Amino acid sequence: MLLKDNFDESGFVVITGLLTKTEIDELTKQVDHVFTPWFHANHSDILTYKLVNMHSLTKSAYFDSSLERVAFFNAMSPKSLVNLLADMFGSDLYFHNTQLFFNPLNTNQLPYWHRDLQFSSTSDDVQQKEQHNMLSLHIRIPLEKETGVELIPQTHKRWDTQLENEVRFERNGRKNHETLPHSKLISLDVGDVLIFSSQMLHRGNYQLNKSRKALDICAGKYHPLTFDYFDQQVLPTDKEKTEINNAQWFTNAQLHSKN
Repeated sequence: MLLKDNFDESGFVVITGLLTKTEIDELTKQVDHVFTPWFHANHSDILTYKLVNMHSLTKSAYFDSSLERVAFFNAMSPKSLVNLLADMFGSDLYFHNTQLFFNPLNTNQLPYWHRDLQFSSTSDDVQQKEQHNMLSLHIRIPLEKETGVELIPQTHKRWDTQLENEVRFERNGRKNHETLPHSKLISLDVGDVLIFSSQMLHRGNYQLNKSRKALDICAGKYHPLTFDYFDQQVLPTDKEKTEINNAQWFTNAQLHSKN
């Protein structure tokens, strides 16, 4: 339980070399099949809206067949990863979404400190009150070596200091890209996996990587504040689910969506 203890203490944990080269190669193949055409088709919007990620890669609209879609679901849920998450957090984790992170097209664009739910309609006071009742995870799988995430340890179990709050919301002349104390920059090699709380203070890092391609699987335990934003279109169909080798994340999501 050392990994879980480390996560509980810091809000994140890095598992080095969890995924094999074969698993990464297959995942990269599946991701590229979806991401590459999307990136070219949306080049203008990526620049205009300063996008640094694509979300919902598992939507059926991105696949020509159910067979292709099943291959993607299988590639993103290898047994080693699914079992590790179950050992750490229990078997009731549900799959929420995917995001593929890349460097901004504007090389002068700066990263920003945030907690994920700050972009929702949920007030900051409610988020603070519910912080200890939520388990919302980013499971980062770098498809290229990267130093691409910066975290402030332990902010998954405490709320902002005055400085952090002013920077996060750009109050009193502060900017959300400013350096904050006690931050930790995470370096990952291909095959490593980073698991961190989406509600801890974090930001990307664009300057240290010539290119960046990192798949984040968003997963967690049911909570109305997060499940309100769940999109059922990212789930496999019932038939597709029977062909997924390790389908428990998707089964749990379907159960919640029917309640």
